[in-house]
Amino acid sequence: MAGRVEGKVAFITGAARGQGRSHAVRLAQEGADIIAVDICDDVPGLPYPPATEADLAETVAQVEALDRRIVASRTDVRDLAALQAAVDDGVAQLGRLDIVSANAGIGTQPHPTHELTEDLWRDMIDINLTGVWHTTKVAIPRMVEQGDGGSIVLTSSAAGLQAYQNIAHYVSAKHGVVGLMRTLALELAPHSIRVNSIHPTQVDTLMIQNEGTYRLFMPDVENPTRDDFAPASQAMNALPIPWVEPVDISNALLFLASDEARYITGVALPVDAGAVIK
Repeated sequence: MAGRVEGKVAFITGAARGQGRSHAVRLAQEGADIIAVDICDDVPGLPYPPATEADLAETVAQVEALDRRIVASRTDVRDLAALQAAVDDGVAQLGRLDIVSANAGIGTQPHPTHELTEDLWRDMIDINLTGVWHTTKVAIPRMVEQGDGGSIVLTSSAAGLQAYQNIAHYVSAKHGVVGLMRTLALELAPHSIRVNSIHPTQVDTLMIQNEGTYRLFMPDVENPTRDDFAPASQAMNALPIPWVEPVDISNALLFLASDEARYITGVALPVDAGAVIK
């Protein structure tokens, strides 16, 4: 079914690469124009390199190659004023706002909870939870004013539905996203704005394909590799796969954003190969 979000405009955070780029491309394939933001800068303490302006430019190129419009900016979701400006500029150029993908987030290196530094805790909560709230905060007034309803999808994690050792700050932020989603679903239902969350298992992006994640799963292996990590990652899942692909998450986002999901709200949707039931 082509054109499932034809004529709609989607606001996507963390759009420079990984799941965010995949979301932008997948929605553009189905007819949406895109407002895209990404920090494109270093966040201290991450075990993988940050997205770059060149990455964001590549997202722009891929969307434009599909003959869709895109307004992209280097914006930090922690900066509410900058995020508001990005949305205002995108709506001014593209005319409306129908879909929100609060996708921006960071991973982490493993630390026992009592050994987390205040900076690591604060950065995680500020980006993975407060940044999601900021994203909804700047988008909701536009969507309510339009009066046409819409869809907001918050990216959580399997770690938003169950606990994992040594990443308490990540687990806490992702659980918080669920509470935010459920509250917004109730608040925005009278406006026909649906709010749901997506809960991926491991996704084949740099957020998991890095030495820090490998060590989280294999602390006793001296120099763990991607091949070493695959069976350890697969052990999380019920289905016999080590990880899903970004497009698997994008397809779920597309469904939740489309009219096919017109009566689905307040749902925490795992795309997790059975991880949360294992």
